[in-house]
Amino acid sequence: MTRSFVAILTLLPAVSASAAGGGAAVPLDAKPLFGDQSLLSFLTNSIFVALLVTGLIVWFVRGAMKNPQLKPGRKQNVVEYIIEFLYNQVEKILGPKVGKQAFPLLATLFIFITVANWCGLLPGVGTIGFNEHQEGWSTSHVETPILRPATADMNLTVGMALASFVVWFYITIKEVGFWGFLVHIFGPKGGLKGGMGIALIPIFFIVGLIEVVSIGVRPVTLSLRLYGNVFAGENLLHSMGSLGSVLGMKGVINFLSVILFQLPFYFLEILVGVLQGMVFAMLNAVFIKLSTTHEEGHDESHAH
Repeated sequence: MTRSFVAILTLLPAVSASAAGGGAAVPLDAKPLFGDQSLLSFLTNSIFVALLVTGLIVWFVRGAMKNPQLKPGRKQNVVEYIIEFLYNQVEKILGPKVGKQAFPLLATLFIFITVANWCGLLPGVGTIGFNEHQEGWSTSHVETPILRPATADMNLTVGMALASFVVWFYITIKEVGFWGFLVHIFGPKGGLKGGMGIALIPIFFIVGLIEVVSIGVRPVTLSLRLYGNVFAGENLLHSMGSLGSVLGMKGVINFLSVILFQLPFYFLEILVGVLQGMVFAMLNAVFIKLSTTHEEGHDESHAH
């Protein structure tokens, strides 16, 4: 809620900067790199950055683990530490059985989102592009940036949320079965049996319908949360960079103001970048835990 309020506030200086000639506000949608009429119109600036981020991660991991050594080097040590740390966290939440199945999804989401968020803070991302109202190429009044943060594109965040939903459903059905899934949603809660359980069937059915709506909304909330936070940070940095122009600064002073006004918020965005990756992955872990816990407890009671 606080960050959403910050996002609204940061839009105001951006609009003021635009009116004062300080630069247009950050566009909501990603722009095709080669134009709307090109055969590559599907390749937007955010998809291009997503491909670069994917290539960077694959290149680093393959380079680190191409010839694994018993005494690991720096790159191998970094990769092994990250994987081991993430796996331990997933196992603590989901247990060894379900955690092993969900780990590839959760680790991929966390690593990709974190790296994509950090790459969106690199110089040139969102600050170099074109301006149709001037001479085309621009670094100060950018309307169509060549590079756009990957997670600032709603299409990508929705895609990741839907992919997470599919994997969640697959793991849930695999663990508890389709009938067990229906019982988990619509069945009696708290171990109620007998006449009391039968009498409360209508109430549990209504609760189940609410749960179905809640499950359907999960991809929406996941995608909006990530997109909103990254887009808010992009606007925040844009607004701070335009503040010098709004205040009437010129020349070298304006150039220094862009750096000085933005610098404190870069550290904030670095922290937000990793937190958003963690939140996205951990929420998916919690969703999987909620839908598979019932069957695990049932299995444990049989074991005892």
